[in-house]
Amino acid sequence: MPSAAAARKKLIDRMEELEVNRTHEGEPRERGARRWADVYRYAFASALTDIVEQLQLLQKYTKEVTAFHFVAGLGTGVVSASLLQPVDLLKTRVQQARSTSLLQTFRDISHGPNSVRQLWRGTLPSVIRTGFGSALYFSTLNALRQHVSQPNLLASAGIVSTLPNTARSPSSSSLPQLSNLANLTTGAIARASAGLIMMPFTVIKVRYESSLYSYQSLMGAGSAILKNEGIKGFFAGFGATAIRDAPYAGLYVLFYEQSKRHLSRVKGATAVDDVLLKDRRSSSALSINFVSGVLAAGFATAITNPFDTVKTRLQLMPGKYANMVQASRQMVREEGFRSLFDGLALRAGRKALSSALAWTVYEELVRRAETKWIEAEGTI
Repeated sequence: MPSAAAARKKLIDRMEELEVNRTHEGEPRERGARRWADVYRYAFASALTDIVEQLQLLQKYTKEVTAFHFVAGLGTGVVSASLLQPVDLLKTRVQQARSTSLLQTFRDISHGPNSVRQLWRGTLPSVIRTGFGSALYFSTLNALRQHVSQPNLLASAGIVSTLPNTARSPSSSSLPQLSNLANLTTGAIARASAGLIMMPFTVIKVRYESSLYSYQSLMGAGSAILKNEGIKGFFAGFGATAIRDAPYAGLYVLFYEQSKRHLSRVKGATAVDDVLLKDRRSSSALSINFVSGVLAAGFATAITNPFDTVKTRLQLMPGKYANMVQASRQMVREEGFRSLFDGLALRAGRKALSSALAWTVYEELVRRAETKWIEAEGTI
């Protein structure tokens, strides 16, 4: 594939050739000027062609990478949502009423008809919401991280790291290494954006899991919400959701990257370049990423759980709670401050498993794919 350097070399060679011919043949000045004009036109056309080819290749590569991150996120989201749906359902049932305990909720479901099936109630909207939500999140997060990791004004402000790979801290990560602020910001923006797009499915998912509604299908749920509450019903609790998801995702990425760096030092893991070249190190990277995911999810969940509880109440009882602030005050006044942490153990356990599983699988897929891209095409 021609490059800018090759085009410049071709131009120089052509200019030298014309100069030699003009000198030895005594070429008239007018003809020489025309030939030099032809050279410059040829050089401009060649350079323009090279630029177009490079942009087309870059566009193709970018589309392939974006599509890969989307599919990888979709796959990890679908798997985690399917496996952990019972935990999500129990969390929703516990949060819908302060008087309901986890043990009592589980007993009520297990003693009822079709107990096993009831534990997976709402799996379809959960899979759609989590699967496509994860796809949007990971593809958006990758685009943001790749963008801010480029040398620019953010580097001079200390927001991104511009150290070469050899100078960076040892890490099991397959992703660009950014500063704490950049990790926090990119994670929050990516999650808030995905959450807004998937909000209607989030509302349907929560109501499916609750015992307060008896929807029989996604179409029926959508029609009922639209008829009774209008379009705004599909975005009930978005404020609390955004305040929960954005800080959670930002804190998660921050804690996750920091944990990986510390654990990599403890285990003596090599930098990502070495990991890519040595498959025997991949098992160490997998274990570090999984443990880091569990720890990061635990910390981020504990901090943001009150917003999750308020979000659930707003989505289940929009007639009782007008907004996030009023819901928080009423819950604390009627049920005590501890009501804001209802379902914390369940949410922490589910988030720890789902986030650790999703990020571990995601990073491994990225590592393997980038290895193949490097071997097949080289760097752009």
